[in-house]
Amino acid sequence: MRTFKELGRRRFLKQSIAGFFGMGMVPATQANFGQEQEKEKTLKVKRYRTLGRTGFEVSDIGGGFLNDAGLINAMLDSGVNYIDTAESYGTQRVIGSAIKGRDRKSIFITSKLEIKDDVSKEGFVKRAHKCLEELQTDYIDCMMMHMPEKREILKTEGFHQAMAQLKSEGRIRFVGISNHGSFWFKDPEETMDKVLGAAAEDGRFDVFLMAYNFLQMDMGNRILQLCKEKNIGTTLMKSTPIAKYYILKDRVDELEKQGKEVHPLYREGLVRFKDKLQRAEHFIKKYDLNNPEEIKEAAVRFVLDNPNVNTVCCSMKNYDDLERFVRLSGQGLSDWDREKLAAYKEGCGSLYCRHACGLCEPACPQGVPVNTIMRYFHYFVSQGREKYAMAKYTSIPGINANVCLDCEGYCEKACPYGVPIQAMLGLAHERLTMV
Repeated sequence: MRTFKELGRRRFLKQSIAGFFGMGMVPATQANFGQEQEKEKTLKVKRYRTLGRTGFEVSDIGGGFLNDAGLINAMLDSGVNYIDTAESYGTQRVIGSAIKGRDRKSIFITSKLEIKDDVSKEGFVKRAHKCLEELQTDYIDCMMMHMPEKREILKTEGFHQAMAQLKSEGRIRFVGISNHGSFWFKDPEETMDKVLGAAAEDGRFDVFLMAYNFLQMDMGNRILQLCKEKNIGTTLMKSTPIAKYYILKDRVDELEKQGKEVHPLYREGLVRFKDKLQRAEHFIKKYDLNNPEEIKEAAVRFVLDNPNVNTVCCSMKNYDDLERFVRLSGQGLSDWDREKLAAYKEGCGSLYCRHACGLCEPACPQGVPVNTIMRYFHYFVSQGREKYAMAKYTSIPGINANVCLDCEGYCEKACPYGVPIQAMLGLAHERLTMV
């Protein structure tokens, strides 16, 4: 029996090459032949943008977390030429096998190194060489400093010395930085715009990877404008925000069906979620917001519509994802999109915990790293990276979301967007620990 992955791959390849075979096998007298040919040609990237000072013409749709060689090859065949990975993702060997035999100069690959205990030049060089070995490539287009939570980390000399050496050896071409916002593990950290703003002024970072979407624009717009002024390449993540109401509801229903006790926090959180949804009902009905895929596609078109955005890293788990994202290439934001996104923001915006925000964290007396926990929960729920998310959550030093179950909800009271975050943190702890 063929798997869904095999069926998806067959359909994608069939659509991608139908025009080629059709030219020799279908009589030209068929009235709809030309129309069908035009339809099938849509599975190609339609727009490329200059990635800042790198000068590389990068596809507006990029590949985010990728862990399937066949899918990567289909993605590259469709014209996507930007691949994002990191030493911690566990995907570099898969990417390396997928790009083998291809024109390496036609692909832009980024990897990332976290600033860990060993901050010596030798340590970074050794880790960079491990990335090169796993990717089976002679060079990496851009090596990023992975998620520095403070401006002072940007000045880590061992990292910059290593990058200078690797550049001189032709092992990396450019240096970049990724940022999700604060980690809040030990001391109060700094917001994404402060860290990336300092990186732009530093001058040694050529490409940024940042969180930006239609519900979370303020920080991002400031950084994107600064990147334009400094000619820094801009790549995006977390561009399709989704609500997690139904995840919480399904868990409550599941526990009740199993005859297990439902924590009061879940019920209270569900009530608060439900109240927000009921107040959003007018918008949901008027703009037909019940289709999440339409919202996701409009969200991608929203960021593509911004001329200061170079590429959007899309996490693709299967061929359906690939087809859906590639079809969005070259598209702008329509009036229909603007109305629907505005309605979603007004009616459902309080159901989304904003990535890289961290505005509620100072109110937490326990120092819970809310932003980090919700990011790991996003990996678990939205990207299907369950094991990775659980491992990252387990590695959090000190306090995690376990203490949120019996708290007075300081974070929720401090949230300027009205997100019922306390129950979400409790659910995140349960899922990420499989309690």
